[in-house]
Amino acid sequence: MRTVGVEEELLLVDPETGEPQALSAAVLARASRCEAQDVFEKELHKQMLEFATHPQSGMGELGAEIVDMRREAARHARDAGCAVVALASSPLPVSPSVSMNRRYQWMAEQYGIATREQMVCGCHVHVSVDSDDEGVAVVDRIRPWLSVLSALSANSPFWQGRETDYSSYRSRVWARWPSAGPTELFGSAERYHRQVADMVATGTILDEGMIYFDARLSARYPTVEVRVADVCLHADTAVLIATLVRGLVETAAREWEAGQAPLDHSVSLLRLAGWRAARSGLNGDLLHPATMRRTRAETVVRALLEHVEDALADTGDLERARASCARLLRHGNGSRIQRDVWERTGNLREVVTACVRHTQA
Repeated sequence: MRTVGVEEELLLVDPETGEPQALSAAVLARASRCEAQDVFEKELHKQMLEFATHPQSGMGELGAEIVDMRREAARHARDAGCAVVALASSPLPVSPSVSMNRRYQWMAEQYGIATREQMVCGCHVHVSVDSDDEGVAVVDRIRPWLSVLSALSANSPFWQGRETDYSSYRSRVWARWPSAGPTELFGSAERYHRQVADMVATGTILDEGMIYFDARLSARYPTVEVRVADVCLHADTAVLIATLVRGLVETAAREWEAGQAPLDHSVSLLRLAGWRAARSGLNGDLLHPATMRRTRAETVVRALLEHVEDALADTGDLERARASCARLLRHGNGSRIQRDVWERTGNLREVVTACVRHTQA
């Protein structure tokens, strides 16, 4: 069974006002005193905190670790005078502070305002692969399905105190990086690595770690890393995204072994699918991964589940994934929950403080 790991980025906020707080150094100092000091890391901005789970084979164990890490992050934040919240963007206005290290300072100088405004939180999923050849075959074959993950995870409808009319505005901000977004078909590990080397050689990005493809080979682990999801408001939604990513990876690997060619959608169409998912979330049409035509979100989500059905059945995750998707379609994702609080209270501070509670639920 393929192992799965999740990286989550969280916002640090004032527990009373909901305003982002540049306290990552203080939170990390408290975390460093604990046995799990290597779990938490600084992020691009001082108002953010990241943690990474261990590789897990069972989704129950993965979910338990995400819940534990969120609780640990909340405890360390509380000791530092703030709270953590799983929001992919800050609903309230903020002037982000770039963390002080060589890498982040290089980014600030190179990319200007794009770096200063890049205070967004994602959920990255790593799934083990047997080789770079298998990994690139997976990357080629999962491309059309990634926009559906964006729609399911959408959790960033507000930006700098304003309604954006997007379900995932984080994805639009993230797309400003020069290396971000969908990729063409690579066809082989050799071609993948050659393109990465050519991109680094331009000097536009610092190193391989700045390859921000929607799905990439990890530079550190023997995994495919999928990077399209917003950080999810609830831990069980993060588990669903991880479940579906593993299902996609396993399904793609089986297709490759069987000699089945990937769908040859252009990057232009994949960008449109990503934009549609960011705009609509689960509240409108999406582009169907097979046809690239507008289709009801519920139908597209069902198509994703059918696509990975055999892989999820083999790992015992199918019924739980079906139930989680049905719950999201019925009750809404993080974006819908944020808007519900906003419509009820008319107060973005209330949105943040309500989401602090949801993060620990």
